[in-house]
Amino acid sequence: MDPAWILAYVFLGAVTGLVAGLFGIGGGGIMVPALTLLFIGQGFDAQHLVHLALGTSLAAIVPTAFAGVRTHHQHNAILWPVVARLVPGVLAGTFAATFLAAHLSPLFLAVFFSVFMFLIAAQMLLNRTPPASSHLPGAVGLSFVGTIIGAISALVAIGGGTMTVPFLTWCKVRLPAAIATSAAVGLPIALTGALGFALNGAGQAGLPPHSIGYVYWPAVLGMAAASWFTAPVGARLTHRLPVPLLKRFFAALLVLLSLQMMWTVLTT
Repeated sequence: MDPAWILAYVFLGAVTGLVAGLFGIGGGGIMVPALTLLFIGQGFDAQHLVHLALGTSLAAIVPTAFAGVRTHHQHNAILWPVVARLVPGVLAGTFAATFLAAHLSPLFLAVFFSVFMFLIAAQMLLNRTPPASSHLPGAVGLSFVGTIIGAISALVAIGGGTMTVPFLTWCKVRLPAAIATSAAVGLPIALTGALGFALNGAGQAGLPPHSIGYVYWPAVLGMAAASWFTAPVGARLTHRLPVPLLKRFFAALLVLLSLQMMWTVLTT
């Protein structure tokens, strides 16, 4: 493989790690569109572009998700009983969604991804959080919510924080605990999603060398190695930079990347 591609993946991982640390969200919104473009540049089969981008992005999230969980656990911020009730649904929803994604067209996945990113961008621009007007549901209710979070997260290759944090704060969970608990939920989403895309892509014709199913390992390793170091930097910068202003630029970037991804899929 041309070393230039490895450097491109390392650079992408550095950027997404920085963003994840700075804004407290996963890097899937950047990774998926960027990976789609990079895979086109490498001449990968067009029918696998979006599936590969989703599976590879989820696999690359795993190391930084693990690091985040470890940090939050050290601060005793994670509500582990809530995690235990969310995770069964998360695992089922995430794994099932990877099987669904394997049968969806690249165009449908690109449109679904773009619409979801538009919603995230709108939420960031409006800076709205749901009012705390409810309590956490019981085990069955949390498992159901986990299923929805896991399924959507797998289809757009995110750790679920953009849904888990608003849900928990709506249920009167304090924001720091909501963020920490969301991080703990994001790790099984990334692990199960990556496994599901790897299994569902196994045996598919036209996949690139060094891939296991829909997970392209050179990209995973390059991005994960860089994001492991830049995510803590982003977290520290949160206290020094004008984050509300940066969020507006990031929201605009999400919209542009999503539009670029749709255009790429339509014209490839």
